[in-house]
Amino acid sequence: MKLIKRIFKWIVYVLLIPFTYLIISLVLSYITIDRKEQHADFSKSIYLTTNGVHLDIVIPKENLDSLLLKDLKHFESEAYLSFGWGDENFYLNTPTWSDLTAKNAFSAMILESSTLMHVTRYKEKRSNWIEVKVNASELKMVNAYLLNTFETNKDGQKITLNNKGYTSKDDFYKAKGSYSCINTCNSWVNNGFKEAGLKACLWTPFDFVLLKKHK
Repeated sequence: MKLIKRIFKWIVYVLLIPFTYLIISLVLSYITIDRKEQHADFSKSIYLTTNGVHLDIVIPKENLDSLLLKDLKHFESEAYLSFGWGDENFYLNTPTWSDLTAKNAFSAMILESSTLMHVTRYKEKRSNWIEVKVNASELKMVNAYLLNTFETNKDGQKITLNNKGYTSKDDFYKAKGSYSCINTCNSWVNNGFKEAGLKACLWTPFDFVLLKKHK
């Protein structure tokens, strides 16, 4: 009987961990960090997009800093580049949600792991992107945040993973940082918005809250 009670207690404790994580995540997500500059010439645009779980930052190629664009694969006909950050193993081995396994999910969320930048190229703006108007200073800080996430080799060049993209329009590059349940793909986007002085969450692992703040 004591053994059964002990097992039951452990089950309760294990179930409390994700429940507690969810509650804390929601609370912190809905605490808003207001935009630093309220009155400025917000004449530039960046965008937020999601695949339903994972946020990306999209920037018109004309608004990309030359240092950020350097070493990135792109063609003249492509007008927008999106940037996402995440767990290397998850990115490469889970191209679609049908490929998701418990092992990959656990590894990405719990274990420290290497990361990648995922860059996708678009010829036209998509209707489901959320536009975020920015001024020149905010745009410069977003560019700097993205640039500083790329890992570089000894010559200062971005490190491309050859032939690892999902399609002919996207590529992976080695990135700085370690992915975890605290530092997720969406918290990376949120951190970039905070560093640029844009409206953001105090912290969030979700995509939908930040999107809602900018709709």
